[in-house]
Formats: sequence, C-alpha cells, structure tokens
Amino acid sequence: MYPPIQHAVILSACPVTSQLRHYLTDCDCIIACDAGYRNAEHLGITPDLIVGDFDSAPKPTENDHTIVLPHVKDDTDTHFAARWLVERGAKRVTMLGALGGKRLEHTLANLATGLFLAKSGVRTRLADERSELHYLLPGHPLTLERADWMYLSVFPLDGPLTGVDISGVFYPLQNAVLAPNFPLGVSNEFTAPQARLACTGGSGLVVLTRADQPM
Repeated sequence: MYPPIQHAVILSACPVTSQLRHYLTDCDCIIACDAGYRNAEHLGITPDLIVGDFDSAPKPTENDHTIVLPHVKDDTDTHFAARWLVERGAKRVTMLGALGGKRLEHTLANLATGLFLAKSGVRTRLADERSELHYLLPGHPLTLERADWMYLSVFPLDGPLTGVDISGVFYPLQNAVLAPNFPLGVSNEFTAPQARLACTGGSGLVVLTRADQPM
C-alpha cells in the first residue's frame, strides 16, 4: 500500500509562466510528463517523477525518478501519470501545461484525462494563466470562489447534463438540462462571492475565466 497523496501536480508540455507557481504551494507530489520537465525548470522546481516516451523532448538522464514509456501505447503520457496517481490514492490533482499549445488534440486528450481523474474520485482542476477548469459530477456539488474570476461557463461532456442548479451568478439555473449541441451555459458571470453548482446526471466541465484584457 502507498500512503495517499493529498495533492499532486501534473506538468504537461504546454509552456507555463511563473504566474502558476501558486498552484504548487500545498502539493506533495509533482509529476512531469515528457516535455513537461521543461516547465518544472521554468517554475524552479524538481519533479518527484518524470514519465514519458520523450517524443517531444530529449530524454533526461534516467534514474529512480524516471519512467520511460514505449512510443506505441494506448495512454498519453499525461494519462499514464493520472492512472499512476489514482493507483496511489491521490485526493486532489492540478494539471498545468495541459491547455493550449499548437496541438488542439492534446488539449482535448487532457480534458478527457481530467474527466477520468474526476470519475475516479479525484478532485481535479486544470489551469493556465487565464482560466481554471473543474468537473461537475452527480453527487459532487461545487462551491467556487469568485476571487478574480469574472466568467463562469458550464459545458456538458458526455451527453446531456441534467438537474443543473447554479446560484451566485447572473443567469441562475434550477433543475435545468444542458445539451451538448447548444452552449446555453457559456459566459455566465459571478454576482456573489461564491457560485454553487450541482447536477443529477451526466458530466460537466466548469470554466472560470478572468475578465478580458483591453486591446
């Protein structure tokens, strides 16, 4: 048995800035995925584990903290890291360097990995310099702080999101249905210090976004 990991950070390959360092303050495990070890260097930290097939960055010096994966495999490097954390009882996971970049399919794959974590009972968020993403699942209501976020959007992921309740926002919902082919939940706004969200069926992605910067 492994001791449960209270908070882990997965570093994927999209470049990050020092603005994201605050997500590392209470983490007790950092996993860099493939070129994600460059993000560790940019953030001035040393990962506890590096995993990858190293098709997007030179392979680092192998040691007990490196897992070299085969090029031909079903998992992405980030998904391998997620499964590794689930097997070790991780409670919370933050994914950095997982959004944006030149490969849209990698962002979509990382969103799928985040959903895997959330459905495995792990409190999961993805973040970049402008946004923070959370998963909304039945039986797991969310209370999200307004902080410096302005917009709150909700998208269904795997079919209709049903029994949706949202309060503390400009467009509250009660027992609503969000359908994948109509973006009703986009660009809501906080009106209270906290927004509360719940659903009874489906899986949802909640996106917090800061106010638009002037051109």
